[in-house]
Amino acid sequence: MQVCRLMYQSKAGWSEELPKLDSAQTLVLTFGGPSLRTDPKPFLDLQRSYPNAVHLGCSTSGEIHGTTIRDDSLVVAIVAFERTRLEAAFAHVSNPDESYAAGRQIAEQLAQHADLRAVFVLSDGLLVNGSMLVRGFNDVLPPGVLVTGGLAGDGSRFGSTWNLLHGHPASGLVGAVGFCGDAIRVGHGSKHGWDIFGPERRVTRSVGNVLYELDGRPALQLYKEYLGERATGLPATGLLFPLALRARTADEKRLVRTILAVDEATQSMTFAGDVPEGSFVQLMRANFDRLIEGAADAGAVSNTPTNGPTLAITISCVGRRLVLGERTEEEVEAALHALPPGTEQVGFYSYGELSPYASGGCDLHNQTMTITTLTEV
Repeated sequence: MQVCRLMYQSKAGWSEELPKLDSAQTLVLTFGGPSLRTDPKPFLDLQRSYPNAVHLGCSTSGEIHGTTIRDDSLVVAIVAFERTRLEAAFAHVSNPDESYAAGRQIAEQLAQHADLRAVFVLSDGLLVNGSMLVRGFNDVLPPGVLVTGGLAGDGSRFGSTWNLLHGHPASGLVGAVGFCGDAIRVGHGSKHGWDIFGPERRVTRSVGNVLYELDGRPALQLYKEYLGERATGLPATGLLFPLALRARTADEKRLVRTILAVDEATQSMTFAGDVPEGSFVQLMRANFDRLIEGAADAGAVSNTPTNGPTLAITISCVGRRLVLGERTEEEVEAALHALPPGTEQVGFYSYGELSPYASGGCDLHNQTMTITTLTEV
């Protein structure tokens, strides 16, 4: 297995010459600033250099290149596998209601391969309900198949995202690559590092990702009581106070849910993932040092073999970048430091992260650092 990491900027061009690694066992991962959609040159360069490879990519809210974070660039990882077969699958979506069907469609295509070991997914970040997309994968794929990935970003604008189809940017798309064979080793880790505070409350009324009532009280009214003066800045200030979600009070597994919008008329809040009725939520708040520690923990739990070339695909939430500000690169550095020496790191800031919580089926996360590692043995 060979791994090459490089970057493209509209004014400067490619950081280095594109390596000659084209084959059907080559994966070309591309993470780019939203504005690069109108610059056809880098995408044509990649298509011409790697006509036989599997191309997967998306727009971002910041590109991760090693230990640096870029904007308005293309960060590209080219991975030439020796003993791993790649299978690609795509689905189109026009609205969030099609998300479950898109997940099932891709999973059914990939599940036909008996030696499928893992799936990496990149999805439109605005037209897809990440919770339903994940459910579609989990309902079809065998329990032993790992699913990770992320939702495309558009900076902090939330206007339009793109994914790659046949090497060209397109909206309304979910793409995935399946890794097949006994040689591939795919590690994963996900940690958030947020501090939990306040009482835990039951979700007494919700529809999908819209939360109406907690313990029988209007959700937005209750949330504002906790935020105090910060409530005037909603929904933006909600990034500082996401919710910890768990199915039962006895569960250790908690997923993070972050606010996208508030509705004063219905006293409701819309989140980036589903908040099911009957589940339990608790407020969280930012602790800069703990967020960075969480990134390091994600790298440490990724179960990555320590020998051989390794690619780390690091996906973190745009909310974490907005909260951490000038300290954001510290979490990228911490994640890479926890991985085996020599690991090449690429990734992006997203609108949602896909990874198992610890083990088992995939989950949609918000405000979480997730890491997927690829290596062969």
